[in-house]
Amino acid sequence: MPKNPDSRCKARAKSGKRCRAASTEGGLCFFHANPNKASELGRIGGRKSKHHSAAESADPLPTLDSVIAVRDTVARLITDIYSGNLQPRMATGLASLLNLQLRAIETADLERRVAKLEKLLSDAEAEGGLDGGRDVPTLERGDLPGHF
Repeated sequence: MPKNPDSRCKARAKSGKRCRAASTEGGLCFFHANPNKASELGRIGGRKSKHHSAAESADPLPTLDSVIAVRDTVARLITDIYSGNLQPRMATGLASLLNLQLRAIETADLERRVAKLEKLLSDAEAEGGLDGGRDVPTLERGDLPGHF
């Protein structure tokens, strides 16, 4: 059954062709009858789907060179998501990068601690501590980074 051509909007689209939208009682579609509504609805939709980028962030990203800095940044992301200032999808991407940074910090800390232990053992061997019956130097609390 063919569509009734009279049920279509009588206005012309920007292309010059007849509008194909269904007409209302006045013979025009909703948007031709209310020309300001299209831009108004577009603005509303744009505000709702606005993605916040790092450039729009009010606070600069801190230097993430410690476990505490990463922890504080994660806390800030949680607050930003909860308040609607950050899209969850963006936070998901940042979370994987923060996890990578945290692992790099922990690895670097472990490497520093091992290097310090190796130096202590090397110094003890050079002084004859391991072969000469002398004790290996003992470590005190706070001698190694990350220990209190």
